[in-house]
Amino acid sequence: MSVQPEITQREPRSRSREIMDAIQGGRSFTVTRDGHPIGQLVPLRRRRRFVSRQEFAAMSRTASAIDLDAFRADQDATADTYLDDPSAR
Repeated sequence: MSVQPEITQREPRSRSREIMDAIQGGRSFTVTRDGHPIGQLVPLRRRRRFVSRQEFAAMSRTASAIDLDAFRADQDATADTYLDDPSAR
C-alpha cells in the first residue's frame, strides 16, 4: 500500500485545482496542521447501479452456497422483529 502524500491545511487554498484534479483522478491526501495529521481528502466511491447479466453470472459461479432453509428462517426472524415491535420501523 502506498503512503498518501501530505498537504498542509493551507495548500487546498493555494493549489485547489491541482489537488481536486488529483482527487478526482483517484489520489488521496493526508491534511496536516503544524506537522500533525488532522484529516484526509479522499475520492468518493462511485456506485454502480447496473450489473450486466454476464457479470452477475460470473459472480454467482464463485459465490458460496447458502442453506436456503436457514436463509428463510433469518428473513422470517427479521420480519417478525418489525411486525412485533412497531418502534423498530
